[in-house]
Amino acid sequence: MTETLSLLQARRIALAAQGFGVSRPATVGQTHLRREIERLALHQIDSVNVVSRAHYLPAFSRLGNYDRDLLDRAAWGPKRARRMFEYWAHEASLLPLDLHPLLRWRMDEADRGERGWTALRPFATERRAEVDTVLDRLRQEGPLAASDFEEGKSRSGWWEWGDSKRKLEWLFWAGHITTSTRRNSFERVYDLTERVIPAGILALPTPDKATAHCALIERAARALGIATETDLRDYFRTGVADSKVAIAALAEDGVLLPVTVKGWRHPAWLHRDARLPRRITGRALLAPFDPLIWERARTERLFGFRYRIEIYTPADRRQYGYYVLPFLLGDRLVARVDLKADRQRSRLLVQSRHLEPDAPPDTAAELTGELALMAEWLGLDHVEMIGD
Repeated sequence: MTETLSLLQARRIALAAQGFGVSRPATVGQTHLRREIERLALHQIDSVNVVSRAHYLPAFSRLGNYDRDLLDRAAWGPKRARRMFEYWAHEASLLPLDLHPLLRWRMDEADRGERGWTALRPFATERRAEVDTVLDRLRQEGPLAASDFEEGKSRSGWWEWGDSKRKLEWLFWAGHITTSTRRNSFERVYDLTERVIPAGILALPTPDKATAHCALIERAARALGIATETDLRDYFRTGVADSKVAIAALAEDGVLLPVTVKGWRHPAWLHRDARLPRRITGRALLAPFDPLIWERARTERLFGFRYRIEIYTPADRRQYGYYVLPFLLGDRLVARVDLKADRQRSRLLVQSRHLEPDAPPDTAAELTGELALMAEWLGLDHVEMIGD
């Protein structure tokens, strides 16, 4: 018999799976960050730096004031210290090293010209000799960025990339190279994969595609706690047919348990290790690319909170602001704030603040406290309210 859960139960399961509802450590160390990396399974990368780059924010939301150098070291530090690698998962992502074997099928498909942006696919076939030349240069000269090549201009989108950048990005898709480090401009610096990824990880056996999909869906289910089929596919952007097979296999093995959530139109799956806390406490500001809320339909389904990022919306048509962060208090999303780090004046600017109609009485005070903590984490002196 399929268990039926209330919406509140589903919400608390999801929050617990994502690392909310537990006390933040007084001092955040590498062990805390490592657990957070393992729990989420990926941190989405985005170039927008209005408050802080997106990959830093999920750890702040869950752990509080931590040293961003810890994440930099895990992502782009010395080989012996590295815990993460960059690849395409849920968009551009930082992933735990143990996921590398599970994504090699994706690299192999790109290598055959079956995956990746259409404009890059000719490098797998008729233009293969050109990328081999780029690969040889990396092999001989060491880590290089697109700007180190003759026409290496890298601007906002692939349609503005120079030819060398396109070649490097195809090599990245196909797994021949990866990110060695990031320059201060956040420009990606590439190197041969075997010179970046630890040998022990590269030596791990490569599972077949079906086995890899089972493992990816299981990781997604563990990170989400409770999820529909669409939610599970979205986490690592796996295909419909392959995901259905993986979900069926995991269900047969008892890893995924079928459940019904009151008010949800579609059936859901519960990870067998998911916890249902009696209550969720704490507070957090959430980045637009946080895995708790990046799937907007799921956010609305879980929290009754309609959220859209309005960066690409003309200013006069924005409802809430340019870079808006939802505010989690307990087990509810109760407010949203449009934030900007004014680094020159050392201010965290609150350009607008919107409380939900049913926000609890202590929302404003709790939000003020969390904004002060964020300013401290960012190394800013004050929070300045310029809109409400």
